[in-house]
Parts: sequence; structure tokens; C-alpha cells
Amino acid sequence: MGKKANAAAAPPRLPFKIEPLHFLLIAFPIAILLHLLHSPPMWVFVVSSLAIIPLAGLMGRATENLSETMGPGIGGLLNATFGNAAELIIALMALAKARHNPGMFDLVKASLTGSILGNVLLVLGASITAGGLFYKRQSFNRTAASMGATLLALAAIGLLLPTLYWEISHATLHDNPRPVVRLSEEISLILIATYALSLLFSLRTHNHLFAGEAADSPKEAHPPEWSRRTSLAVLLVATLAVALMSEFLVGSVEGAAEKLGMTKVFVGVIVVAIIGNAAEHSTAVLVATKNKMDLAVNIAIGSSIQIALFVAPVLVFASWMMGHSPPLDLHFTWMEVVAVLIAIGVLALVCQDGETHWMEGVMLLAVYGMLALAFYHLPEVHEALAR
Repeated sequence: MGKKANAAAAPPRLPFKIEPLHFLLIAFPIAILLHLLHSPPMWVFVVSSLAIIPLAGLMGRATENLSETMGPGIGGLLNATFGNAAELIIALMALAKARHNPGMFDLVKASLTGSILGNVLLVLGASITAGGLFYKRQSFNRTAASMGATLLALAAIGLLLPTLYWEISHATLHDNPRPVVRLSEEISLILIATYALSLLFSLRTHNHLFAGEAADSPKEAHPPEWSRRTSLAVLLVATLAVALMSEFLVGSVEGAAEKLGMTKVFVGVIVVAIIGNAAEHSTAVLVATKNKMDLAVNIAIGSSIQIALFVAPVLVFASWMMGHSPPLDLHFTWMEVVAVLIAIGVLALVCQDGETHWMEGVMLLAVYGMLALAFYHLPEVHEALAR
């Protein structure tokens, strides 16, 4: 009787757990108001950026809950599709405006390289540093991390080849971008096929190689936080809201960049990348402080893989379907290519022993800081191909 009485007296569990990040949702109606009032672009850019952060977090939580109710196979597909949905939506909005403003291609490409750099260096570096403040030594699945670094190396090759091809052949191409576009589309097919096979490898055929400590010590199963209907509703509403905020952000980015003295490449590589990944940043750091370094590493590297092998090819084909002439290609500036190669090289060094300490995190953050400074001082570089 006592247990029943206590259960009856217990307060009902709220279906929606309020987190500090959710207070930023107040920026959503403010951004709409600023847009309707035709406020200065800088304010629209800042407020819409703040609104995207909690909305991206809600999309991630909804996807996780759907994954728990639909099984690991469909869950992996959902994570592949929505894991970087905020960055994908922002890039699609920029592509839509590129028909009248070809300079938006620079922003789209910069956001891709920025997401890779941000996840590999900033997110992982902050996670390792934060975890190292609580634990002298933390370990993670070296097999999964090494495979992730290898997949990112493959993606770096995909970014390097169109750039190298243009630098070698542009004199004979007479500023004709079609061969580079065709090469980019062919490479995109290989990248997206490799990503699909990597999901099959890690989720089905060799999932035992990627089992972390949680799999070795089975725990009591917990029901998902939200029902399938609630998760779908949150995912739909958050996606539409992110699309609206992305429209405001992209529409105000040029005015804001000019006001703040920043180039579009810097905005894409640093600012937009941090905004789109902010929810994942906080999650990775939080789990690292709880000694769940496997999960933190998986968040950082897995998100980079999604950007490089899934989002980038999708944007190439989306640009083609939008009727851009010529469409988006994988020809990046040398600064972006070199920065990605540096990040992947540093990642390989960190992953080789399967252990971390706070000094390794500091070194990753230092590399990110130096690259950010280099992009900040980089002069405005417009698309090298004739459009």
C-alpha cells in the first residue's frame, strides 16, 4: 500500500524536459519580428543564428527517439538523414539564392569545410579537454575512430582532386567549368555510395567491431523520451522552423559580414559551421565529462563523415536539380583543402592509441584557433570558375 500511495503522490513526468538551451527559442519570434520590420541585416543574422541552435538540438533529440522506436537499421538511416539537417537546410537555402547571387556558392562550400573542421578540431578538442578536467585518462574505440579518420581521408581526396584538376588544366579549359562539374558529380556518386556501404558495415555486417563499453555491460532498457508521434511532430515543426530561420540567415549574411568586416568564406567556415553544430557541440562535451568518450568521439567524427560523404554530394546533385548553370562543384580554395588535410592528419595522430588526456584536447583547439585566424585574415576570394 505504501508503494502505491507513493506512486500516486509522485508528480507526473513531463513529456518534454526543459534544458537551458531551450531558452534560446525566444530568439525565434524575435527574428521573425526583426525580419518583418526590415531591421539591419546584422541583427537579423545574429538573432536567427541563435534561434537555429535550440531548433537543431530539438531535431537531434527527435531523431534519437525515433531511432529507439524503429530499430538500429532505420535509426542509422534517420541519423544519416537528419544528423546534420540544420547545416543541410542552411546550405540549400543558400543554393536557392545562388541563381541570382553566384557568390553564395562560396558560402555553401565554406560551410562544408567549416563543419568538418569544427567537428574534428573544435568539438573533439573541447570534449577531450572537458573530459580531461575530470579524468586523467579516457579511452575510446580505436577501431571506430580509425575507420572514421580513413573515411575522412577519402573525403579529403574527393575535395582535393577537382581542385587539383582545375589548377592543372584551367589553362587548356579556357575557363570552361563543365569538366570540373562533371568530375565533381562522378566523385559525389563514389562518396555517397561509400557512405552507404560504411553504414552497412558499421550497423550490420561488422557492428561488433564498433560496440563500446555500453554493449559489454548490458544495462536496463529505458523507454524513449518521446512517443513516435511526438517525435515526428517535433521533427517536422523544428525542421520547418530551421528552414525559416535559415532563409533569414542567408538573406542577411552578406550585410552582416560587411558590417562585421568578415568575408563570406570566414562566415561559412567558422560562424555558420558553429551555429549548425552547436547542439552537437554541447552534447559531445557533456558526455565527455561523464566519461563517455566513445560517444563523444562518435558524435564528432560521425558528424564530419556525414558532412563529407553525404551532405556534400547531396548539395552537388541538389544544385543540378535546381537548374544552376553550371551547378555546384567540389572545387574548393587551396586554403580550405589544406585546412581539411591538416585536421584529418591531427585527428589520425589523436586516434592512434585509443586514449586521450586534456593536453590532446588543447592541441586540437590550438590548431582550430590558428586555422580560424588564417581564414579571418584571408582576403575575399570569389569563385574561381566562370559562372
